[in-house]
Amino acid sequence: MLFLKAMAMGLAIAAPLGPIGALCIQRTLARGFWAGLAGGLGTALADALYAALAAAGFATFAATLSRVAAPLGLVGGAFLLWLAWKGWPQGTPATRAAEAPAARGLAATTGITFALTMANPATILTFAAIFAGLGLAQTASATAAAGVVAGVFAGSMLWWLILAGAVAALHRRLPPAFTLWVARLSSLMMAAFGLWALAGALS
Repeated sequence: MLFLKAMAMGLAIAAPLGPIGALCIQRTLARGFWAGLAGGLGTALADALYAALAAAGFATFAATLSRVAAPLGLVGGAFLLWLAWKGWPQGTPATRAAEAPAARGLAATTGITFALTMANPATILTFAAIFAGLGLAQTASATAAAGVVAGVFAGSMLWWLILAGAVAALHRRLPPAFTLWVARLSSLMMAAFGLWALAGALS
């Protein structure tokens, strides 16, 4: 039951369409299913790592939050602005799709989304709340902690599998202009989240 609860929470954390979701959709449209799934893998790994850190020592994890939230917010906000600038379409959808295979490999895609998720202070707060809600805030056995970490990873990965698969399946049925507008909207969304993260960190 603990694994299933953690899996449901991992799915719930990943599902809201934020900058990572927009990035996954954009890369799936430009480079195909595996590129979108590779980005999702980076986020799922970051979610699992945060869950493991919380399980290893919730008290220490919570105590250090105030010291790392601002620097991570600055890094994450700047990274989002950079991704928004790089992701803004410069030509027609056909041109962008043709150029995409020469871009970063799947490993780099995974690494970028992993770093972006790790730099998001909201993720830290979310997992602190999750472990408190599951009753693991004070003490937890190694077995229970491992089950929660595995569940969070499975739930997060399930969402990215569904999202990348759905976008890839519908891609051929969508008009060419759809890819262009998704790229523009995702870039604007990432820029907005980046500015919000920077403002929060500076304040």
